[in-house]
Amino acid sequence: MGEAFRVEKDAMGEVRVTADRLWGAQTQRSVDNFPIGVPRFRWDRPVIRALGLVKLASARANARLGVLPGDKAQLIERAAREVVDGTLDAEFPLVVFQTGSGTQSNMNANEVIANRANQIAGGKLGAKSPIHPNDDVNLSQSSNDAFPAVMHVALVEAIDARLLPAVDRLVETLAAKSHAYSDVVMLGRTHLMDATPVTLGQVIGGWAAQFDETRRFVAAARDALHPIALGGTAVGTGLNAPRGFAEAVAGELAVLTGKPFVPAADKFAALSAHDAVVNASAAVRTLSGAAMKVANDVRWHASGPRAGLAEITIPDNEPGSSIMPGKVNPTQCEALTMVAARVFGNDATVAFAGTQGNFQLNVYKPVMLHAALESVELLADALASFDLRCARGIEPRRERIRANLERSLMLVTALNPHVGYENAAKIAQKAHRDGTTLREAALALGLVSAEDFDRWVDPAAMTRPGN
Repeated sequence: MGEAFRVEKDAMGEVRVTADRLWGAQTQRSVDNFPIGVPRFRWDRPVIRALGLVKLASARANARLGVLPGDKAQLIERAAREVVDGTLDAEFPLVVFQTGSGTQSNMNANEVIANRANQIAGGKLGAKSPIHPNDDVNLSQSSNDAFPAVMHVALVEAIDARLLPAVDRLVETLAAKSHAYSDVVMLGRTHLMDATPVTLGQVIGGWAAQFDETRRFVAAARDALHPIALGGTAVGTGLNAPRGFAEAVAGELAVLTGKPFVPAADKFAALSAHDAVVNASAAVRTLSGAAMKVANDVRWHASGPRAGLAEITIPDNEPGSSIMPGKVNPTQCEALTMVAARVFGNDATVAFAGTQGNFQLNVYKPVMLHAALESVELLADALASFDLRCARGIEPRRERIRANLERSLMLVTALNPHVGYENAAKIAQKAHRDGTTLREAALALGLVSAEDFDRWVDPAAMTRPGN
């Protein structure tokens, strides 16, 4: 027996839809016309939730302004709440690579909510009564202002719920490690070459500070996403939206999400350009650059265990080779750096797509949202995993650190104020050429006494100003 269908209608005619599906004709046309990226690039939970929130807030705003009867608003709200809560996720089958305005995803939400509302009211799927997807669910909106609002809501919620907490937990871990190892004096390095001493606490504290600073960039970019385009309708003029709708719907979204959403100051810019999304993507990319730097530092310091730097140990999480027994690799560092590479690629997509606004509309909205949101989610996951499975297990190898420090020629820098740069260079060059210690070279050249050398060349003191 074949699959049962019902006939749905839109402005272009009749379309067959699987009988038990809540979506309608326009959603089905998109399913049929855009088999691109299936099944890898369907919308995920934050986008579907944002669609539900926008429709729920719009129904409340329309009811408050008297353009939508209260009974209809209540039906829409009940159905939209199910979209927000995730019980209707299977009814959102559309892919990212569709119309550049996001119209089909907007209509997907309108159709699902209308059909579910009509079910709740005791009606039949496809009847469009008492709730019509365009006339009621999409009332006072256009895809051109609704989908940009979805973009902002989804990104703000993902940044707040996932990315910033992951950064905060990692910073807390690194700050604790910095305090714990504040007395571990080690060899500093610049240009990948030996430099003057630092403490391991200073090194890890620098990592924490870098993450903390780039976190502030992301938070500031998140704040720039709070203005939303709703109220602009098709081209930014607000045609078919009642006066006060922009303010009312932004206020409802703020109540529903707990985020300070406000109307965009200029609806024309809000529809034709998405610079706030471009900026958010760039901030996440900057954060991923910090992650790349720190992960690379960690794996260099942990390299070895016998022929590398081997100055710290990190957790052994899994075997590292299918042929070399006992080999263990810095896999959390590798995963984090691969995510950073993906974020850089996503940011390039968002940056280019953001330039593609023509006249009153940018038509690269879905791919911008997908790329920016994927960056947020991937980086949140990777930072959380790196924190749990790597950073928390960092430990110093004190004997190796001490040996590297004692062999360093750059300790000679402490002699600069006493014997001058050129004489200090002679000491370092002689020690390197003869394979001796700096102390032995300095005494052989007669430039300092043993007592002065021991007093002036103090690695711990060299990690502080005023030595």
